[in-house]
Amino acid sequence: MAKIRHIFRLYALYVKMDLAWLFRDRTFAILAILTDLISNLSSVMGVFLLAWRFDGIGGMGRFEVLFMLGYATIINGIYISFGAFNTANISRRIGRGQFEHMFIQPVSLPVQLVTGGFFPITGGSNIISGAVVMIVVTTNIGIALPGVWWWVLSLVVNIFISFAILMGVSYLASSLAFYAPVQAEEISSYVIDSFSHISTFPLSGMSAGLQASLITLIPVGLLAWFPTLALFGNAPFNLPALYPLLFAIVLWIIATYFFKKGLNFYVKKGINRYHPMGHRR
Repeated sequence: MAKIRHIFRLYALYVKMDLAWLFRDRTFAILAILTDLISNLSSVMGVFLLAWRFDGIGGMGRFEVLFMLGYATIINGIYISFGAFNTANISRRIGRGQFEHMFIQPVSLPVQLVTGGFFPITGGSNIISGAVVMIVVTTNIGIALPGVWWWVLSLVVNIFISFAILMGVSYLASSLAFYAPVQAEEISSYVIDSFSHISTFPLSGMSAGLQASLITLIPVGLLAWFPTLALFGNAPFNLPALYPLLFAIVLWIIATYFFKKGLNFYVKKGINRYHPMGHRR
């Protein structure tokens, strides 16, 4: 319990810093909020307009596509809110020799990774935008939702499972940075960016083989497409709705093994890129 209270105290501290940073100047705050709004809309508008013009894409109705876009936007918002300062793009910290700084902090490494870079005010606009889109969809879609409260709970759980899958893939790929810091410094950012972009496209119109590969080998379909269909009672390949959870558990077991293995190598061998500022010598 003491550790949990400590984590929430750190979260509260980051919220204060985030508020101070965003509202340090009125003009800056207005411009930041407006540009965030425009960016959020433009990132999903192309797929949305196609779905609206043709009454859906690949068998998914227009409102299902819109719901999927809102879902993907929320995942991106959580990533920004919790992953600032490269706790999500962890290969950057590894490749730049910044892990040494984390070792000497008076806070354990797991707590630093969980709390470091928490900026819900700055990054929360995507979460709000996605939630608004979902509310609009659920009030207009012609599907009888099973037990509203149970369905909402399932939605929240699925969102955090999807985020866990995104982070699991990022940390698994980042394990390479322990062995090749120069070559793999940006690997986690490339993985997250590619997954975030592809997750906004409906996969229903693709071949079964390609769909299967995108929910197994390259699990980008588990970030928004699969959960959307599962929440509306139409999970792909008749898989159980718990499939993303099972996949996330297996993924994190594998990612944890390889990350710890890489970290042990890093602790023994060090890194030749270390600099007092922790960035590119």
